[in-house]
Order: sequence, then C-alpha cells, then structure tokens
Amino acid sequence: MLSDDFISQQDGAPAHSAKLSQAWLSANCRDFIDKDSWPPNSPDLNPLDFHVQGAMLEAYNRVNPKSHNIAELKEMLKDIWEKLPIDSKCCSVLHVQKRLQACVKADGGYFEHLSH
Repeated sequence: MLSDDFISQQDGAPAHSAKLSQAWLSANCRDFIDKDSWPPNSPDLNPLDFHVQGAMLEAYNRVNPKSHNIAELKEMLKDIWEKLPIDSKCCSVLHVQKRLQACVKADGGYFEHLSH
C-alpha cells in the first residue's frame, strides 16, 4: 500500500492503462480513479504539463553545453527545477481551477480552444 500523501495522475500511456497496471493501482492506491473515468485530455489538467514543463524546456534550451547522457540530463533538469521561481510553480497550481471549469464546460473533451 502506498502512503496517504502519494498522488499519481495517469497519462494514458499504454503501460499505465494496461489491465495489470490498473489492477495494481486499484489495489494499492486509496483514491484510485480508473483510466475510463479520467477526462480524455487529462494532461491539460496537470499543472506540470501546461506550464512548468514549458518553462523548464525554455530554460533547458538556454543551457550550453547540452547534456551528453541520461544521467547528465537528469541532473540538469533537477537543477532547472530548483531554479524555477516558486511563484511560477504556484501560479500553475492556482490556474488548475479555471482549467477544471473549462474541462467541465467542454464535457471532458479538448478545451484549449476555449477562452478560460
């Protein structure tokens, strides 16, 4: 059983939506929501996807020299994460409510084209 402070958001990857994965999550995650109950565009609801990831990519694009292997990349991304302003991270989380409302308005469908 995972600890109570653990939160996992599925992204629809085949490995995450496989029957075995869904069964394990159902048995081990207290607040598990099965894959068929997530909105089809759930990454649009993830603050890391709709803001922080873009900010990190911009920061990475300014880094020279680039990483040469996975270990260097991981360290570089950890450093970029630590240097992101806390206001930027918090702002992303605060915008989730507006994005949730837009998702409801779009009946769970794609909503980036809607003004929110």
